[in-house]
Amino acid sequence: LAVVVPYRRMPSLTYYLVKIANLLSFSHIAASLPLPSERDHLRPRIDLVVFMIDIKSKYSLKNVETSLAHVDASFFLGKVCFLVTGVGRVNACSIETNAISKLAEAYCSPVLFCELELEGIRVATAQRLLRMLQICAGHIPGVSPLSFVSLMRNSDDD
Repeated sequence: LAVVVPYRRMPSLTYYLVKIANLLSFSHIAASLPLPSERDHLRPRIDLVVFMIDIKSKYSLKNVETSLAHVDASFFLGKVCFLVTGVGRVNACSIETNAISKLAEAYCSPVLFCELELEGIRVATAQRLLRMLQICAGHIPGVSPLSFVSLMRNSDDD
């Protein structure tokens, strides 16, 4: 089984735009990690890992916690984020947001809370993820993934 490692191959910005054009429909979705190693030589470079957590499912959080062990440590320098879905239904939550915040803090990674069933929020979330992906892929001059995450963390503290 392969460990996810950054900076393998450098796709163009157009590649990313096409992949995210269908709002949160990514080209490479894995239910969990590690990724199978038999197709590793064909896999494009991975610039951003988005761990999706369904706030209504404790299994979802457990799966993410298990998968984190299979991500190269260098990804946690601004190339990982947690996307928490289902936050619009507070009465149906199985996971406390505090547990997610502690996980994100432990891995120095930002958290995006969203409700994907609402069109406007889905679009805004996709745009935020696209911007993060552009930064992580090195397509925004003068902004590194680490400095971007640092800015996000400082703005969350205010």
